[in-house]
Amino acid sequence: MRLSRRLASTTVAVALVLPLSYEALAHARVPAVQAEPREPFGAACRIRVSGSQVTVYCHNPYPDTDRVSLHVECARWWDIDSDGSPVAAGPAQTVRLTGRCWKEVGSVWISHGRES
Repeated sequence: MRLSRRLASTTVAVALVLPLSYEALAHARVPAVQAEPREPFGAACRIRVSGSQVTVYCHNPYPDTDRVSLHVECARWWDIDSDGSPVAAGPAQTVRLTGRCWKEVGSVWISHGRES
């Protein structure tokens, strides 16, 4: 009988504390910091895979230069993956990037970076 009284008193104590802690948290909130609006950045890229050949066209419509790099991962374990050197895509400029595998292409992606 004694165990059930202890359990009951503990349950009542927890039930009383939970709403109080929630109210305390609601008043202790810190207002969110406003992030500075960033200017749009980044070239739009079209990727075309034809067999083992990869061709990418990246067009930069923004005033900041975007340094784009082509990354090709080949499907076969023995085929060499490649990471291209960064190419500067200036404002209103389109650049062409190419890569290849010996056999099938596994995946292709482009990385972007601001010019320093």
